[in-house]
Amino acid sequence: MKRPTILFILAPFLFSCAAHSQAPVAATDLAIATGPLRVLPTNPRYFTDGSGRAIYLTGSHAWDNLQDYSYATLPSPPPLDFGAYLSFLERNNHNFFRLWARETPVVRDALQGTTIYDPVAYNRPGPGLANDGKPKFDLTKFNPAFFDRMRARVTAARARGIYVSVMLFEGFSIEGKGNDGGDPWWGHPLNPLNNVNGLDGGGGKAVHTLAHADITALQEGYVRKVIDTVNDLDNVLYEISNEDTGGPADSAWQYHMIFFVKSYEATKPKQHPVGMTVQYPGGDDKVLMDSPADWISPGTRLPASDGRKVIINDTDHSFFWIALKEKGLSAQRAWVWENFARGSQCLFMDPYLDPSHDKDRNRPEGASPDPYWDAIRKAMGDTRAYATRMNLAAMTPHEDLASTGFCLADPGSEYLVFQPDDRSDFTINLTGAPGKFSAEWFDVIRGVTVSTAPVEGGAVLTLKAPFDGPAAIYLRR
Repeated sequence: MKRPTILFILAPFLFSCAAHSQAPVAATDLAIATGPLRVLPTNPRYFTDGSGRAIYLTGSHAWDNLQDYSYATLPSPPPLDFGAYLSFLERNNHNFFRLWARETPVVRDALQGTTIYDPVAYNRPGPGLANDGKPKFDLTKFNPAFFDRMRARVTAARARGIYVSVMLFEGFSIEGKGNDGGDPWWGHPLNPLNNVNGLDGGGGKAVHTLAHADITALQEGYVRKVIDTVNDLDNVLYEISNEDTGGPADSAWQYHMIFFVKSYEATKPKQHPVGMTVQYPGGDDKVLMDSPADWISPGTRLPASDGRKVIINDTDHSFFWIALKEKGLSAQRAWVWENFARGSQCLFMDPYLDPSHDKDRNRPEGASPDPYWDAIRKAMGDTRAYATRMNLAAMTPHEDLASTGFCLADPGSEYLVFQPDDRSDFTINLTGAPGKFSAEWFDVIRGVTVSTAPVEGGAVLTLKAPFDGPAAIYLRR
């Protein structure tokens, strides 16, 4: 392929290192938040809090950040020290996580062994015993321990400047599949053998459909209770369900629930974004794009962020841990930076302190998370640091301006280009942007900035990082 004509070369810019420093630390978004998040009208790839600033969301989420869980046969994680978890997020410059909520108290014969979750949403006063040998559920009575913990944890996150997506339902709570397996329906509150109300969710996948009006009404009552619990908090988002099996019936149910959340919150003091995550198996990102959701988590590893939805790309759906390990640390970092440069935000399904969820997935040492996953954790924090420094509200993807294809820019004012290759030349087109720009390189592996001399725009620049490994360059008027 013919190389572009070199119109401008500034040797000191390419090879001189004026200074090295650690990556800048992002400001605490919620410290100056002016309200709950809403889609930024002028750049709907991002949320804003009403201040006009774009709020960039990224972070690690762990399975036990709301409910404790234990395995019947394998080693179990200790009950989560939630304060320590929030400190872990802060150390990595993260400001967002999904709050996991299971509907069932027990998944019988899961791949990790029978798994028990506590607390759950409904009280268990009986009379009579459920399949797991404990008192049956009364579906007219909510469990204060569940909702009190939900509010306490979202409130604690708010105090640290961290946003929380409250998960309402969970696909692995209604059917066994994937790397979990087992039989969650056996213990589910809507199994007629487990409640005193005579309600039957219809078994497995039927629970998350509109097939039974009485079940839908019960679910709406639960959603109202969740909203009543956290509506006054600015750091809230909602997620309808984690990885329900795809298909028209489930999609219709999720769309209905999105509309229901929005309609009920319209009667409340505050309104919050509602999200839909890709279904599994049988997921189709078009279902997400066509949904009434404000934000989505797709199954595509590097989606196009065209502004139709806020995209929060989650490894839980698009880059499973086996592939993350097969591709290696460089690919993990690149995935974060490539999504950032394409206008998306990233989340990591972090095994945190779970010693046994999947063989070879995680090797924590006591209260210390497995350092292997620090590369992707740090990459997310580093992109957030740049997002906070930039006028992100004006930044949009411009693949055409950089030969790497990864460029986030407000043309004429600010540019961030990611180069995933090791010490390879690349170009950035500043033909339409005359004038002087400050410049700095970012060493993606080592996490340090390398200051350089200012550059003159008005031309196509050919650049090369002054260090080994992938690089980002940030130019600002």
